[in-house]
Amino acid sequence: MPFNLGEVFPDFQGETDQGPIKFYEWQNNSWTILFSHPRDYTPVCTTELGRAAKLAKEFERRGVKMIALSCDDPESHRGWIKDLEAYCALPTGKFPFPIIADAKRTLAVQFGMLDPDELNNEGMPLTARVVYVIGPDHKVKALIVYPATSGRNFDEILRLIDSLQLVAKHNIVTPVDWQSGDKVIVPPTVKTEDLAKCYPKGVETQDLPSGKGYLRFTPQP
Repeated sequence: MPFNLGEVFPDFQGETDQGPIKFYEWQNNSWTILFSHPRDYTPVCTTELGRAAKLAKEFERRGVKMIALSCDDPESHRGWIKDLEAYCALPTGKFPFPIIADAKRTLAVQFGMLDPDELNNEGMPLTARVVYVIGPDHKVKALIVYPATSGRNFDEILRLIDSLQLVAKHNIVTPVDWQSGDKVIVPPTVKTEDLAKCYPKGVETQDLPSGKGYLRFTPQP
């Protein structure tokens, strides 16, 4: 089963296209996304990891490390990376994140990443398109699961990280379709008498038929 929000994501050792890693040591108290894909040399995965690589500097700018995983061996990863570099016009020999090799599916099972409906030629289940966002405290901050048939939106993952990092620093929440710089929402737990002290940029309460005054906006801190 996947790890739940707030649970500590475990330390582990693994082989990658860049050599062996110890996860906590590699993470080094950074925000991290660990994301799985079904197979190397497959079309949707090529578009996905290519897009992730194109956005690597945006993740880095937010202090986020990236690491991928699939049930292929390190040599397969290294060969496939050449296709990713060609498809996305990336600099050769400088792929921006490691890809874990999990041919025995040990980690995929531990992390709840297998898709029972997608099988390889031997009838073995492939990894689904899972994303774990893991905080510097090693706790799971977000979990996204897509089936093998649907590619993810890595711009949305960036937006999610912007929200998670902002909420970690300030007593606010973010509304639907929020983008960095938009107004944010004051949580219902904040008392009216504390608004001026807690939100010096001001608070706007939305008038609603209920008259309960629970929808309160403030400029992004």
